[in-house]
Amino acid sequence: MTAPGPTRFRTALRSLGPASAAGQPREVVRAGLGVMIGLGVTGLILLSPGVDLELGLYMIAPFAATAVLVFAAPSSPLAQPWSAVVGNTLSAVVGVAVTMLVSDVTLRVALAGGLAVAAMILARAVHPPAGAVAMTAALSPDAVDALGFRFALAPVAVGTVLIVICAALYGRATGRHYPFRQFDAAPPPSERLGLSEDELAGILQHYQQTLNLGVADLARLIGAAELQAATHLTGPLNAADIMSRDLVTVGPEATLDELAELYRLHGFTSLPVAAESGEFLGVVFQIHLIVRLQDPQARGGFGKATLSWADRRPPVVRASDIMAVKPAVASPATPVAALLPLLSQSGCHAVPVLDGDLIVGIVTQTDLIAALSRQALRLDPDLI
Repeated sequence: MTAPGPTRFRTALRSLGPASAAGQPREVVRAGLGVMIGLGVTGLILLSPGVDLELGLYMIAPFAATAVLVFAAPSSPLAQPWSAVVGNTLSAVVGVAVTMLVSDVTLRVALAGGLAVAAMILARAVHPPAGAVAMTAALSPDAVDALGFRFALAPVAVGTVLIVICAALYGRATGRHYPFRQFDAAPPPSERLGLSEDELAGILQHYQQTLNLGVADLARLIGAAELQAATHLTGPLNAADIMSRDLVTVGPEATLDELAELYRLHGFTSLPVAAESGEFLGVVFQIHLIVRLQDPQARGGFGKATLSWADRRPPVVRASDIMAVKPAVASPATPVAALLPLLSQSGCHAVPVLDGDLIVGIVTQTDLIAALSRQALRLDPDLI
């Protein structure tokens, strides 16, 4: 049995190591270049007239820390625009007020930092560089004498807003979401996880993690954990293992009558639409057909009585008019666990499987249930 002393010692040593995962080279370059651009643009604007203690146009050291957060950790709650702008500005106000009231520099720095943190928490705007902003004010009595509370406006608020704008534009250009206030293109947590945003926020509050994670981050982590757990049931299965290969597809010119006949013959809930070359174009779900057939114009109803017989002839509705052109799709190598959330979405009864642009199969809810049932029987034959 391992001695408890050495075990605790090794655990303590591990706790002193890196807490974050290793960064990918592409992300290292993206973040470093972003900080350079953000500080460069901010410096060009604030330092264009030189250091100006009357207008407050100059750079302060905390801007670099703000840039690190918004460019290197853009999804962190501490890096969001509200936290950055309000946190820095509010801390500047606190730092200026303390500097005006307290003459001893040591006490001034301590009070400015502590009160700034308290104010940020109350305003839900915690931003670590803002503590340095309050300290900067406390250590700069000459600037505070010259600017007063205008110090909070310029350089602090102006500089922070410039960095945030640069981060938003840079994030859009490099494929990152900033500000990160949405759940990407995924369903909201109430639909995807069965948890409302208030419930997710309650979990963060219960475990005192509101300053470390946002609701969107927690939802993504729970979703990833669900997928990982699902692989324990599905094993190494992928879409190619369970997909239907004997496809019935229609061309984009197929009419509503032709679609309805195929649904009647085969009992499908979806029909892939493909070009003659096999290129996938979209999918017509049964609900699309039902909704369109309920349209009097699509069923051949007439318009106003004053129209001529030629004008009353309803337009021919084709598959290309009603198909979903951007449905959820998979590749043959997509794990079955990754198909679970796709097929659990409302209205998604099938996921086309594409090899490049060509459709090679389709996974329906029935295919998935059958695969999970077979896997469950392998794990526990007594279920038969």
